[in-house]
Amino acid sequence: MILSNPFFLVIVTVCIFVAIRVALYKTGLVFLVKKWWRRFEDCFHVYQSFKVPEFNESMQENHLYGRVTDYLNSLTSIEESDFTNLVTGKKPNEIVLKLDRNQTIEDDFLGAKVLWETGASTDSTSRSLVLKIRKADKRRILRPYLQHIHVVADELEQKKRDLRLFMNVDAPNRAWRAVPFTHPSTLETITMEADLKSKVKSDLESFLKARQYYHRLGRVWKRSFLLYGPSGTGKSSFVAAMANFLNYDVYDLDLSRVKDDSELKTLLLQTTTKSVIVIEDLDRYLAEKSTGLSFSGISNFMDGLLNSCCAEERVMVFTMNSKDHVDPAFLRPGRIDVHIHFPLCDFGAFKNLATSYLGVKEHKLFSQVEEIFLNGSSLSPAEIGELMIANRNSPSRAIKSVITALQTDGDGRGIGMFGPRVGFDVGSRKSADEMVGPGGVFCGEGAHTVRDFRKLYGFLRMKSNKSSHSQSFDAGSANRDG
Repeated sequence: MILSNPFFLVIVTVCIFVAIRVALYKTGLVFLVKKWWRRFEDCFHVYQSFKVPEFNESMQENHLYGRVTDYLNSLTSIEESDFTNLVTGKKPNEIVLKLDRNQTIEDDFLGAKVLWETGASTDSTSRSLVLKIRKADKRRILRPYLQHIHVVADELEQKKRDLRLFMNVDAPNRAWRAVPFTHPSTLETITMEADLKSKVKSDLESFLKARQYYHRLGRVWKRSFLLYGPSGTGKSSFVAAMANFLNYDVYDLDLSRVKDDSELKTLLLQTTTKSVIVIEDLDRYLAEKSTGLSFSGISNFMDGLLNSCCAEERVMVFTMNSKDHVDPAFLRPGRIDVHIHFPLCDFGAFKNLATSYLGVKEHKLFSQVEEIFLNGSSLSPAEIGELMIANRNSPSRAIKSVITALQTDGDGRGIGMFGPRVGFDVGSRKSADEMVGPGGVFCGEGAHTVRDFRKLYGFLRMKSNKSSHSQSFDAGSANRDG
């Protein structure tokens, strides 16, 4: 009677199924079942094998073997293999998985399943890898799959390489000296408008993938940036963040140590691909010009014939405090692709710093800080950041120290020689330099107090914010008013 009850039969069936599943997982039989099923499935397919030995017939290293090994070690399926080696990585406390001999690794590509088998070569002294592809899929996926392996291996190699910082030194051979590059700055940690940061990141990502595009246009695969703004606004940290994002080495070129144009060309020849070449404070050097370098030598370094031959897969970065007094020939498109302005802090930047340094998004003192900024006072992000670090245990004390500094050291800095602190360049808008006379003294009919000038600045700033959208990312061809 009970056995004829359908409900009872369903319960019994479910219990038996659960018991079988538990028994399989507890005893490891599930892996045997999967293995047997794979062999049964393979009986209905014809595979073709391709061997990748560690060494060729001349006992020279086969570079393809190393690339395939790196690719296979990056697959998630290696964790499901029967034998996997655990070894320490380059980073502290890093443990990575490595292939062992007599392993079979599965991979999927374009909807087709491929197998990789590891083992020893015929002489039992070197290793080899065997790729097995179904003959029905070979013509469709073999070449694209091998190209995919090369692309992934290049990305992995780029990520695991240790970055270096090169500096030109006054040595007999006048060459570069390298030290490890360990700067912690990233695009996520730098203080910058979210929209601008997104544009910069997108631009760098596009550059990394643009080799074929540049070559199709007949142009050198390089990108050049101008970072301009007062000291302490984060230009150097941004360069480090770019290098870490691209995973490129950094060449810090000090023009004051270069004796002539010939040596400048030699230094460019000695740089390597996948590097960021940095020249800081270019405006100051052009004004002082303390060495035998010529202006034509510097401009040819930026985009001359030698640059076209030796600057492939490089990013060139030039920093300035101000581009107002620099010859426009140095700033034209082709020499400078992207201009990025690094202004003194405004209230929005202050709030970002407070969130990053103090973990505070809102505070009762913010309204007082905002009023001071609107009155024209400002400090650099570095100065505000140091005050917050020194008082990081008390957000209120940190914000009060910033207020005090704005009222003293930052008095009027927001309207100084660098003009109104809008985030983008507009050729038709008058800059502050057109309203400020020599030495930063306001020129006009009659005397104007500092307070009156602050009120005027606050009104113009609010009006400007209503009529335009702040943006600091402009193509090199957009602004030639400097």
